[in-house]
Amino acid sequence: MMKLAFRLLLILLPLGGMAQTPQDSLRVLWVGNSFSYCNDLPGMVQKIASTQKVKLSCTRFLKGGERFSGHLKNKKLLQAIADGGWDYVVLQEQSTAPAMPTGQVAREVYPAARTLDSLVHAASPDARVIFYMTWGHKYGNRKPVAEYPLSNGYEGMQERLKTSYLEMAYDNGAWCAPVGMAWRAVRSERPDCILYRPDCYHPAVPGSYLAANVIFTTILQRPYQTAFTAELPAEQAEYLQRTAQRTVLDNLVLLNIR
Repeated sequence: MMKLAFRLLLILLPLGGMAQTPQDSLRVLWVGNSFSYCNDLPGMVQKIASTQKVKLSCTRFLKGGERFSGHLKNKKLLQAIADGGWDYVVLQEQSTAPAMPTGQVAREVYPAARTLDSLVHAASPDARVIFYMTWGHKYGNRKPVAEYPLSNGYEGMQERLKTSYLEMAYDNGAWCAPVGMAWRAVRSERPDCILYRPDCYHPAVPGSYLAANVIFTTILQRPYQTAFTAELPAEQAEYLQRTAQRTVLDNLVLLNIR
């Protein structure tokens, strides 16, 4: 990439702490499950990026219900990580695993997150790992846990997810994309905005659009205006863009970005 930049005598443009030429694509590896593949979240991020003249090349390893520990058994994913050359790696855990009791999360989530982060940096030392904080289910954990009532309501589940994802970012020197925090703001400010599908936990299009803007803002780290609206009403799309950007840019230190 740098040889190409030198040969063409192009000016390097800074983006998210990294330098890229306008002709090159930032390589993004997505590791997650249905919260990422519903409504083609990576594709949404690409479309938003393109309106800012930022090229993203996305490789997806997304499997319904998959956990970090399950992804670590995927030989194709492990080879893709080992091949290196990644600029960003977006890691999204199964929707309830980080909302479980503290000891269980420490045993079953954090070690796999640490392993994935270590493998990424072994092959791509300059890559930025982004932990994609998901949102609480509409009415709390859809499979209530009697011994952990904290997660059996929306607010408690969201707070536990927030803590778990921030700790994964802190423990690994990674960034956190606070989708769940932005989701909470929208629920509070605009209850008319339908973020959930009828199952009450997967994202509807506005939810995925909100997530896409949060993740792109995490990468770009500055305000922007995008013409891509995912066919949402213009006012709603504008509100979701603003909320996503505010949530990231007002919390850079909390999110381990600065």
